[in-house]
Amino acid sequence: MNRTLFAAALAAGALAASAVWADPYVDYTPVKGAWEVQTIKVDPNHVDDYLIGLKKGWVPIMETLKRHGVIDQYLILTKLNSGAGGNVQLIQHFTSLGMMDPDKERDMAVQKEIEAQMSKDASAKMTSGFDKYRTFESDDIWTEVNMSK
Repeated sequence: MNRTLFAAALAAGALAASAVWADPYVDYTPVKGAWEVQTIKVDPNHVDDYLIGLKKGWVPIMETLKRHGVIDQYLILTKLNSGAGGNVQLIQHFTSLGMMDPDKERDMAVQKEIEAQMSKDASAKMTSGFDKYRTFESDDIWTEVNMSK
């Protein structure tokens, strides 16, 4: 039994040590940009309602951000299996971390375009019922790495 524990400890130590020796730009390369991943728990009976709301409100905003070069990709994921935790993810890829910085001229142009598509009052009315069946679980920023071959 002691030998098994000792062997397992050695194996774990070897794995930990090898991770310390990884070199950026040699073993892996950081990728420019960042992914924002919002995880939301939506009552399973209202997922379709929520998705329709996203199509009317969130998707046009993402398209506006794409036109302005703030993001280059976005997607919506839904969880197929039931279980604990969020069941909808809203994901957008910022072209660079700098695009997350405030830029008054760009931000005001984006805001003007968004409000031309849907007024603040119309947006508030459309989303007013969402809080009855959705809860934001997390809002995370991720960066990507490419692994060297």
